[in-house]
Amino acid sequence: MAVGIDRLFAGGTILCDGAMGTMLYSCGVFINRCYDELNLSQPEMVRSVHQQYLQAGAEVIETNTFGANSFRLERFALREKVREFNLAGAAIARQSVDAIREKQGTEAFVAGAVGPLGVRLEPLGKLSLEEAREAFAEQISALAEGGVDLIIIETMMSIDEAEQAVLAARQVAPHLKVAVMVTVDEDGNCLDGTSPEIAAERLTAVGADAIGCNCSSGPATVLTVIERMREATALPLLAMPNAGMPRNVEGRNIYLTSPEYMASFVRKAVRAGASWVGGCCGTTPAHIRAMRSALRAMGAQESGEKSTEHTPHVVHASESEHRVEPRPLGERSRIGRMIADGEFVTMVEIVPPKGFDCSKELAGALLMKKRGVHVINVPDSPRASARMGAQSLCVQIQQQVGIETILHYTCRDRNVLSMQSDLLGASSIGLKNILCLTGDPPKMGNYPDATAVFDVDAIGLVNIVHGLNQGLDIGRNPIGGSAGFTISVAANPGVPDIEHEVRRFAYKVEAGAEFCITQPVFDLRLLEDFLRRIEGFRIPVIAGIWPLTSLRNAEFMKNDLRVAMPDEIFVRMAAAGGKEEALAEGLKIAQEMLASVRGSVQGVQVSAPFGKYTAAAEVLGLTEEIA
Repeated sequence: MAVGIDRLFAGGTILCDGAMGTMLYSCGVFINRCYDELNLSQPEMVRSVHQQYLQAGAEVIETNTFGANSFRLERFALREKVREFNLAGAAIARQSVDAIREKQGTEAFVAGAVGPLGVRLEPLGKLSLEEAREAFAEQISALAEGGVDLIIIETMMSIDEAEQAVLAARQVAPHLKVAVMVTVDEDGNCLDGTSPEIAAERLTAVGADAIGCNCSSGPATVLTVIERMREATALPLLAMPNAGMPRNVEGRNIYLTSPEYMASFVRKAVRAGASWVGGCCGTTPAHIRAMRSALRAMGAQESGEKSTEHTPHVVHASESEHRVEPRPLGERSRIGRMIADGEFVTMVEIVPPKGFDCSKELAGALLMKKRGVHVINVPDSPRASARMGAQSLCVQIQQQVGIETILHYTCRDRNVLSMQSDLLGASSIGLKNILCLTGDPPKMGNYPDATAVFDVDAIGLVNIVHGLNQGLDIGRNPIGGSAGFTISVAANPGVPDIEHEVRRFAYKVEAGAEFCITQPVFDLRLLEDFLRRIEGFRIPVIAGIWPLTSLRNAEFMKNDLRVAMPDEIFVRMAAAGGKEEALAEGLKIAQEMLASVRGSVQGVQVSAPFGKYTAAAEVLGLTEEIA
């Protein structure tokens, strides 16, 4: 069998099968069902699909295990079935191959299908590279145990994830050949932004035996990707597109690309350098049969061999050659300079209005500038409330008032593409200070049914901004220079699970955070404990200060915002008589907090609750205008 497998990677053209999910769907299996589970509950249905593709001329069939990894199976409460589903999938495919060999003397091979995990990896997600590799290793180990001839890793949206899958295969099944395919957008780039050339270089370097492109928006896009990959690698290439984009016809998603068009694609793909051809979503045995006829007609074996042997191997510039060194922190903005020089920084938070009139906020910013405040902090729809965009208010403050701003930027409302667009735009219009936040969930706000995005959390966002500072977009492609941001993050010293908070803080620092702004501080012991815990990865810390306005305000801070607050604060606020007395007591507490933290932090951010900007200035001791 090893000799036969080597033939698959020797440069001749190989025909693979088509879509498994499309065929199972056509049999009446609803799309909300776990298709991998059918290996146990309806093995004859899966076997029938394999047999149809083999009879159509496929030389390689993929096991029905695309989603049989622990993360995808967990959605169906089937996480413990990883080994069982993969073993069953390999057995069904092996039986189908053995049966056609006995009946027709036809040689075919079983490829263990490995799809993406369905969760984001670091730096854009919470899943570590090691955890991803372990999940892939669990699945691939079972496929190898089940007797597959090779591994096909497919529909990879992220090159980082694809690399971990290949590494896992090398770790647990070093005797098996590994092919890996990415999926791309209409521009031909991977969904993490990586170009086909860079993808080919990285997958070649990590040890894949063959690489290529599958799924995507159809044959034309995949053909372009194959042409570009061919210039960057000498490995065999795989081309397995969707049958075009689906169209909704009377409530059903129908792929309209004909078998004849797929046959035409095969001829072009082989001439472009593809060694393996097949189909993905929407392709059927009829498509594979037409593709087999096209290959026979054009003498594909010789064409594929020449294409691989005579195409030059061109190595493109790696991302390290495009990476730029951002300017020192002290040269990027005023706040950056102050932090770099060790100066004590004063900030005041101004919340955007709920309408389009921001005259009150602009007046408040002007007052703060005249009182000597260094920078204005602008939240991004705090508590998931619908307000004027923080970026708009930042621009107006800087242009009309002339004081620097820090833009709060949350992950709640944008996918990673929108984030990149926003951040590039912010840099281009002079916003240079970014506070990276995960964001409050919509259910906290006045539109609880709104949909959140959360493609990444604050850690992933820091990685994105750090990359832009190095002149690289999310796909590690050059953007023409550094975005020049100062990167800040949030921390909450008063959370119950402080170990988790410290771990996340360490990840933020590792990702590129340059200074930190804390939640409001009322318990100095908690702040001191937090500072002690982060000594090994300390960055400048700006302490949050909130002048309370009433006992009810203190209760809201503790119960709604989960801010740690000692009982003595409640006692003091409760003892205050009327409204004015409560305001005065809240101001006094805030001033005491500032005096206590001043020696251990590098600045303070004072909030202006309910637009009380003069109170914020009084906390800072800035009662007179400066010249």
